[in-house]
Amino acid sequence: MRSRGVALASRLALAGKALRQLGPGQVAQFAWYQALLRSGYLRWATHGPDLKTGVRPGRSPSFVLRPLLALPDREVLRQILGEGGVTSLLAEADEILSGKVRLFGGEAVSLVLSVPEPLSHWTEYELKDNQGALGDIKLVWEPGRFGWAYTLARAYTLTGDERYAQNFWEYTQAFLESNPPYLGPHWVSAQEVAFRLVALTFCAPVFAASPHSTVERLALLSRAVGFHAERIPPSLAYARAQNNNHLLGEAAGLYTAGLALPEHPQATRWRELGWRWLHWGLQRQIDEDGAYVQHSSNYHRLMLQIALWVAAIARGENRPFPERTCQRLGMATRWLLALVDPLSGRVPNLGPNDGAYLQPLAICPFHDYRPVLQAAASAFLDERPFSPGPWDELPLWLGHPERWAIGNRAPNSLTPNFFTPHVLRMAHHDSWAYLRAARFHSRPGHADQLHLDLWWRGVNLAQDAGSYSYNDLPPWDNSLARTSAHNTLVVNGQDQMTRAGRFLWLDWAQAEVIAHDKADDGAWERLVARHDGYRSLGLLHQRSVTAFHDGRWLVEDALLKVGKLKVKSPDRSSPTFNLYWLLPDWEWEILENGETSVKIRLRSPWDWVVVEIQATDGAKLAGVQLVRAGQVMYGLGDAPPFLGLVWPTYAHRLPALSFNVAVAGAPPFSLTTIWHLPTNQDGQRPLSRVSTNAHQDTDLHG
Repeated sequence: MRSRGVALASRLALAGKALRQLGPGQVAQFAWYQALLRSGYLRWATHGPDLKTGVRPGRSPSFVLRPLLALPDREVLRQILGEGGVTSLLAEADEILSGKVRLFGGEAVSLVLSVPEPLSHWTEYELKDNQGALGDIKLVWEPGRFGWAYTLARAYTLTGDERYAQNFWEYTQAFLESNPPYLGPHWVSAQEVAFRLVALTFCAPVFAASPHSTVERLALLSRAVGFHAERIPPSLAYARAQNNNHLLGEAAGLYTAGLALPEHPQATRWRELGWRWLHWGLQRQIDEDGAYVQHSSNYHRLMLQIALWVAAIARGENRPFPERTCQRLGMATRWLLALVDPLSGRVPNLGPNDGAYLQPLAICPFHDYRPVLQAAASAFLDERPFSPGPWDELPLWLGHPERWAIGNRAPNSLTPNFFTPHVLRMAHHDSWAYLRAARFHSRPGHADQLHLDLWWRGVNLAQDAGSYSYNDLPPWDNSLARTSAHNTLVVNGQDQMTRAGRFLWLDWAQAEVIAHDKADDGAWERLVARHDGYRSLGLLHQRSVTAFHDGRWLVEDALLKVGKLKVKSPDRSSPTFNLYWLLPDWEWEILENGETSVKIRLRSPWDWVVVEIQATDGAKLAGVQLVRAGQVMYGLGDAPPFLGLVWPTYAHRLPALSFNVAVAGAPPFSLTTIWHLPTNQDGQRPLSRVSTNAHQDTDLHG
């Protein structure tokens, strides 16, 4: 009885802390959503019609879908793709014809559009958590976002091959009939409903002229769009409580339906409701410096995709975005552009990454951010950051055929963003780094302050592990959000913040940049920042990152005392501190391992990279461990299963090397990590492969 009382008191204290730190507005919206759900109102408000007839008491929603965008010119599309791009697009489309799909940009798997019966009303899945019986619900939802439909639409536009139209209709009809309105898990999330609605309205005019687009099928699609739109408003309180991509996505869905079904009796309401909440969200979710509320590069891109879609279809009714929205979107575009690797188009795998990609309208791979940023820079900055290439397909689909013809415009030089993100670039040896130093005004996604991403010649040397699964069992229940999964310093295995749930951190660690300076002769540039996540233990973590012209990167981590030290290890001895680096899965060799220093050598595709860690001010190395895919390759002890793995996208993992150095000593002390990157002029010549310890081509699927 006493233990239950203690547990209840702990939960109440946590709830009180959440109310104080999240604010009453979001908490009240979530409470209101729960009241609507548990009272039965949402079940009543979303009772389902018969999909084939559209019959509903007092309503017969048979309306013609209005095209929202002009279709691109086939020859311009072919020019942008190039011969190799055309081949790749048609290969992916043919793969879909065979019943395969690449979820989250990963390997091809079977396209599954139905779920086990019997189906319950969507509220039952929320109330009883029936989603657990389906495994990771995101693997169920992803085919229902209809990302595959965009590929078929692009292939049909390019070739006119009726097989693509036939399969679109067969798959779409199978989905709609297997998942009737408001029954089953595909209707649980209004955001998933909104994304599917956008896909249906996009594809309808692409296939409209096909002989497979019968009157009956077009009517079926029209009714489906209406039923999707009707699902969104009743539970909008949940999206408002989240105040993130859910609100933006659902608002975009409503605005899209209002334009696509202008004769529907709810069209005006949907259109105005969507417009209002979209701009309310964009103006509040994007900080003045351009950072996005979800602290995630993937969600940042998703936000830009949503804004681009609505901006494109709003042009049809001559409705420009408000000036304040445009300013925030311009800053957000610059923020993400600052993180793009110029050789690969990739960005650091910052924060939660659920593989979201609203409209895959480019042949570029999932991790290439150039299509969205090329379109966003054009729309919100009137600039062009990248030379012509396959990333120009997305702007073409969104209505800029005359501006995006091959060779029509040269790249612009973008004005840098001097606020955040905090980036150092050393062009002499093609390397750059991003230091994570955030001031949180909204709930963090990961406990990742002072994480460092280091890139060299298009390769991510010091990596962010990303996200594996939001919905798996421990230890995989969003475990990569923890501090130890990032390239930073950890005190006694403790996170920088208090983990209060899979997606909730409290007691936010706040960081500040202390200095950003450079040598007059350009020989070096330095960033210095600190965070207070361990202040309750009497410590501050300060990190200095210096890039040198000769190919070295110097990272200095200092633990500073602020009052009495309040941390002890479990055996009451001196606390242990761990420094983590997540490295590529290359052939490795430990060169030195002493009391105060350790050195590891990594065989890159071009030359050897050397990483050296030194302890100073009386601190000593208490242990060195190298972990690959959860297995200890060097050193003693066990390791958490998530160490030595990286997830470039949701549910798809690759092996990596987690280099973990334990340090014993009494703060204040410091650790120095020196990265030696080759600068030889013939560095583009790859070394011959020797793979005694290298397994970099291995793909492990979650």
